[in-house]
Amino acid sequence: MSEPSAPKTSSGNFFEDFRPGLEIRHATPRTVTAGDVALYNGLFGARFAVQSSDTFARKIGYPRSPLDDLLLFHMVFGKTVPDISLNAVANLGYADCRFLKPVYAGDTLNAASEVIGLKENSNRKTGIVYVRSRGFDQGGTLMLDYVRWVMVRKRDEAAPAPAENVPVLPKTVDVSKLGAACPPIDAKAYDPVLAGSPHRFGDYKTGEKIDHVDGITVEEAEHMIATRLYQNTARVHFNQFSESKGRFGRRLIYGGHAISLARALTFNGLGNAFHVAAINGGRHVAPLFAGCTVFAWSQVLDCAELPGRNDVGALRLRTVATKDHPCAEFPYKVGDEYDPAVILDLDYWVLVPR
Repeated sequence: MSEPSAPKTSSGNFFEDFRPGLEIRHATPRTVTAGDVALYNGLFGARFAVQSSDTFARKIGYPRSPLDDLLLFHMVFGKTVPDISLNAVANLGYADCRFLKPVYAGDTLNAASEVIGLKENSNRKTGIVYVRSRGFDQGGTLMLDYVRWVMVRKRDEAAPAPAENVPVLPKTVDVSKLGAACPPIDAKAYDPVLAGSPHRFGDYKTGEKIDHVDGITVEEAEHMIATRLYQNTARVHFNQFSESKGRFGRRLIYGGHAISLARALTFNGLGNAFHVAAINGGRHVAPLFAGCTVFAWSQVLDCAELPGRNDVGALRLRTVATKDHPCAEFPYKVGDEYDPAVILDLDYWVLVPR
């Protein structure tokens, strides 16, 4: 009788497989194409002129249109899923996310992660894994650097947990670290008519709230296509057979899908916020499902000068997304708890021409 062969497939890492300091190089290098960009735009309908028009981008100082910043984020994120969150219950949040270099169609993306913290949950069925993930181009140049934390199932509930180690993370990305992915631009050549908004950096004030008015209904097919576009293999997003037996009885919408929908909605009110320079922190407050309609509103938390630059300024925004709840009254929290309609609370920096 022949010996049984070793398994050639992977069921992914469980909580007890991680340890502080573990470094992981992720498969699969991905060359970004113009088709990827067109598909992303078709899925989310983003209208920011710099990412939509080579001609517009060249006039202000780019060699051509860069990738949408969030498309870069999702592609790098997707590469980390088979190693980090294939057995996730939920992705919980982000911090210290910095966009460090513009990416263009034709660039090839690679990703690597380091485990920086672990914490077993009190139910002993799951634990939280903190990782710093990085995206590189074909030459090894760092394009994106961020931290996320994710709740991951244990393979064996009786398995001993590692010592708790929760990393201390910055509450915001310092203004001095912004702008690396935005070349010097010619603000005089920035055409507000073609950009779709007359409002520049000086038109926004700290504390101002903006209802982005529009809503977008999430379709099952669209979020499935988006998840595949990023090569995100998390079964909670695409495997109805397994998820029908789970907590919700259906697939969860990838949290990044909600982020991109909310970002697209912000065009109405923030049409010249052409570049996401950093994500300070983010929380997926509640699950999102196909059939729900996403709305969003934003608050200007800070207006900051960028050291050594007079072409752009930085707005620190809080964008709150809701499901099936228009945002004219800016729903956020009721006491210490989030309003039941809130699905996303995102704190980030954008650049706006002066």
